[in-house]
Amino acid sequence: MNDPAPITHDDVIDARRRLDGVIRKTPTRLADAVSRALGRPVYLKPEHLQRAGSFKIRGAYNRISRLDPGIDVVAASAGNHAQGVALASSLTGRRSVIFMPESVSLPKLKATEGYGAEVIIGGPSLDDCLGLARAYAAEHGAVFVPPFNDPLIIAGQATVGVEVAEEYAETANASDAPVILIPVGGGGLVAGSAFALRHAMPTATIIGVEAEGAKSMRLSLDAGHVVTLDTTSTMADGIALRAPGEITFEMTRALVDDVITVTEDEIAEAVLFLMERAKAVVEPSGAVGLAALLAGRISGAHPAVVVLSGGNVDPMLLTSIVTRGLSAAGRYLRLRIVFRDRPGSLAALTAVIARLGLNVLDVEHHRTGVQIGVDQVEVLMVLETRNPEHRSNVIDTLRAEGFEATLL
Repeated sequence: MNDPAPITHDDVIDARRRLDGVIRKTPTRLADAVSRALGRPVYLKPEHLQRAGSFKIRGAYNRISRLDPGIDVVAASAGNHAQGVALASSLTGRRSVIFMPESVSLPKLKATEGYGAEVIIGGPSLDDCLGLARAYAAEHGAVFVPPFNDPLIIAGQATVGVEVAEEYAETANASDAPVILIPVGGGGLVAGSAFALRHAMPTATIIGVEAEGAKSMRLSLDAGHVVTLDTTSTMADGIALRAPGEITFEMTRALVDDVITVTEDEIAEAVLFLMERAKAVVEPSGAVGLAALLAGRISGAHPAVVVLSGGNVDPMLLTSIVTRGLSAAGRYLRLRIVFRDRPGSLAALTAVIARLGLNVLDVEHHRTGVQIGVDQVEVLMVLETRNPEHRSNVIDTLRAEGFEATLL
């Protein structure tokens, strides 16, 4: 076949050779608990356990290790690419300067500095940082390292696909062609992995997965050319790209079977599911492939291979994600309950809550400062439920008992 990419299989082989002894082994393995829950064999490629917390070290090191000694590098990133470039630069004995947006989380900033980079806050947006990084490179004779739209970056990311093919063959029935789910942001990972997989596993189905609030690749494929979004809105900041690259777009269009999207609730539920059932802390962008499986986007019972692309998640964000995931899974219920302000009414309410087997996580009792009748009281409750059916039964039962219950 004619590969629509400025890379060859020799490039991928060379990238793998360069990465030998640099990257951490992240073997693709059958996830028993996940497989049982989904009713199909599910294999996980745990790149969240990779050095610097994501697959990004692969492309960054493949690009940077080819530079002459003493040449500085510069990049712009809000997280994973920054850490990959910083670590690759330190490993090759060179200085790196990373421009990060004002909104960058403190853990990601400190991690980037911890890998040896000089971090410069470059403005409110990543686009501002990209412009400043390119200008810095031109002024100081440094090399700008792009996050995805670069042949050597793509060749490095392609080693994920090579490993998936080899590792899947070691543990699964090679004749049972899997569907392979790969996160999509700028497209470097999906393009590179698909390039390798199309030759190593020609019968596999390759699906890219985007966040609904940042579906630039999906819209670009529909339009037949690269589309730039005005804005992005998703908790999956690692794949919140306004546009794919020209190279990665063309490769994805030619090599990937489909690109689908998942919602914020579906992403949050996948992050929670991985924590509970796979004992894996995965960032939202790394969990989108499993989100597609959990949401029923991938029909059939064929084996599925899910690339968990990263694990760099801000603990503060993780708290919000878990809460949202619990709610999406029907296990977290916030209610406003209004009833007559009479002796024993609150006790009656708590008796119903106890009878339903609910755990009360939080409760507020209001008589004033809210829009209720003079003879009424408002109670705000956060309850832990078992599943969506249990949650629905809670609301129905409270209303049948005479309480005015509404979701918050």
